[in-house]
Amino acid sequence: MKKALIDIHDFCFSIGAAQILKNVSLTVDEGDYCSIIGPNGAGKSTFLKCLMRINTGGTGTIVLDGRPLGTYSQKDLAKLVGYVPQSDGRSLDFTVNEFVMMGRYPYLSPFTSVGREDREAVARALTLTETGHLAERYINTLSGGERQNVFIAAAIAQGSRILLLDEPTTFLDPRHESDIHRTLKRANGEFGITILSVTHNINSAIMLSDNVIVFKNGSVAFSGPPPEIMNNDVLERIYNKPFIFVLHPETGQPVIVPERIDT
Repeated sequence: MKKALIDIHDFCFSIGAAQILKNVSLTVDEGDYCSIIGPNGAGKSTFLKCLMRINTGGTGTIVLDGRPLGTYSQKDLAKLVGYVPQSDGRSLDFTVNEFVMMGRYPYLSPFTSVGREDREAVARALTLTETGHLAERYINTLSGGERQNVFIAAAIAQGSRILLLDEPTTFLDPRHESDIHRTLKRANGEFGITILSVTHNINSAIMLSDNVIVFKNGSVAFSGPPPEIMNNDVLERIYNKPFIFVLHPETGQPVIVPERIDT
């Protein structure tokens, strides 16, 4: 029987007078791959930042691995939860190996040096993300897809059991998007990492995930198995527009096809 790794009840979060998250309640089991979808401004990114305690405060309860979020030290939280934010194009003057080694910060202090366990964790992360050949390259010289895989490698090297990703394939071409999806599926399957990934790609969400969580207007509008959302009874209510579905030729699952736009 699976164990609940994330358990949230009636969580609300506001910024000033604006309530961003409203009575959010959901459970994520250990080892699950969950995609989070929903319209722009629905609270998806804010939700991840609350789990990481980048956003502090709020009411209700967030329990991670049986402990209230507020009881974790920052280092202990980092050992449990890794976070890959939206790509912001920032300049990073580090080699890939140096950057991924920074993921080991929860286990190091100013008075300790990098040890065998740290080097092995970095090597495993580079192997899993297929970025070992980039180890001596500088982050600034990498393509967008290569950079994103390196950011995921750093989060995996961190040793966290939960990985939060905020639109990890935004701005990527189809090949690099597939590479990121393949990396995440390996992290989930081979390392048993629980994944929560925000995406606007509904088709990818239903193809990759064990469960899909849908946010609308700051609340959870749906949480359940992917096939249950692939109809207009659910999606039209979420996005305020109808969708066209066909069956995927390989899986037989319903997928969305673009609508024709008449001029």
